[in-house]
Amino acid sequence: MNIKDIHNVYFIGIGGIGMSALARYFKFIKKAVAGYDKTASPLTQDMEGMGIDIHYEDNLKLVPKECLDSENTLIVYTPAVPKDHSEYRHFIDRGFTVKKRSEVLGLITRDTYCLAVAGTHGKTTTTCILAHLLKESGFAMTAFLGGISEDFNSNFLLEGTKYSVVEADEFDRSFLQLSPDIACVTSMDADHLDIYGNSEALKDSFVAFTKRLKPNGKLFVRNGLPIEGITYGIEDDSEYCIRNIKIENGAYIFDLVTPETTLSGVKFHKPGEHNLLNGLVAFAMAIQAGAPPHRLAKALETFKGVQRRFSYQINTEEFIFIDDYAHHPTEINAVYQAVSQMHPGKKVLAVFQPHLFSRTKDFVDDFAKSLAKFTSIVLLDIYPAREQPIEGVSSQWLLDKIKNPNKKLIEKSNLLAEIKAQKPEVLVMMGAGDIGLEVANIKKELL
Repeated sequence: MNIKDIHNVYFIGIGGIGMSALARYFKFIKKAVAGYDKTASPLTQDMEGMGIDIHYEDNLKLVPKECLDSENTLIVYTPAVPKDHSEYRHFIDRGFTVKKRSEVLGLITRDTYCLAVAGTHGKTTTTCILAHLLKESGFAMTAFLGGISEDFNSNFLLEGTKYSVVEADEFDRSFLQLSPDIACVTSMDADHLDIYGNSEALKDSFVAFTKRLKPNGKLFVRNGLPIEGITYGIEDDSEYCIRNIKIENGAYIFDLVTPETTLSGVKFHKPGEHNLLNGLVAFAMAIQAGAPPHRLAKALETFKGVQRRFSYQINTEEFIFIDDYAHHPTEINAVYQAVSQMHPGKKVLAVFQPHLFSRTKDFVDDFAKSLAKFTSIVLLDIYPAREQPIEGVSSQWLLDKIKNPNKKLIEKSNLLAEIKAQKPEVLVMMGAGDIGLEVANIKKELL
């Protein structure tokens, strides 16, 4: 399929972070774009403001007429859409060109110099840092981001088509559609076991991804992972390494060692060693693409961040409010490490909304250990996303396993009152469900 021959692009699940970036891309290249999603959101509202026709009911009568022309229409869907969705079934049964988001991303980036970020954690932040570094270095690129970059205020950037920056998503083995020139693997912790069945199958999929690189492609791998590649790490023997870390005024200052040189006094403002590693591998990939190291060092210092990735909502002497997308035990551990390092000795209330019944079931003991580290814990009910309930799997089950007496399960409607009653010095809200929609109101009430 040649994208140039397509006139209309219709998205089933257009409101997703990755889908909306693709929709923006097709709108920018002058295609007629429309789509369905089950609920409105700030992302869908932004797209409607761009002139994209979106409806929120599974109803063929609401699909624009031009998108019912099978000769000139590309249908893009997310794997989260159920197979009995009537619009999806209509397009499948009538022989439309129907492709997953990942397939389309592979087609778009195939003829570009593609930089792809893979890993069970850190993809979005690393991709946003990489896009920022390349933009500041003058690269003409298209970037598809898995979150809202605070530098671009968008999940999409189109400044040229020679280079592309993408997240290589392991969910549903999507990243096996890409053919990158430069790639990295940030982590390979077990996740998405509803798709893979076990951690070995997940690792095999990452190995398969590394074989997708173009001839002479370069792979960067966090030191310690069971994959061959150019290594990066902190205070170790990696080829790209951060050393001599200091913290001043909430920022890291360190030496950045590359195979060719050492840059001293580099600054980075995102808390947490996991974010230092994300910044380091983005830096290494940008160097490999040809960006000058000293310019990249300056760009690292100006990186603002990603919405819902250790995002400070309130940061005063009296009270700190942090919002984070963490939905896996490893990510919760990373948030705890960052909070402890930047705000030592403070009482921290962790509010967590588990995401998916299957993930809660697979990692319940690890979740319990991660959450128990905080001063106090408030759990919300599990956000089901695409899943049906699993018998015996609930937030109460998780709560019972947390070995910390300062714990509570509450209704989301009581969240603000509970936060006010506990009067924490640091509030951390975590989860990948709709907990993020509560942040603005809570911030407003606590300011």
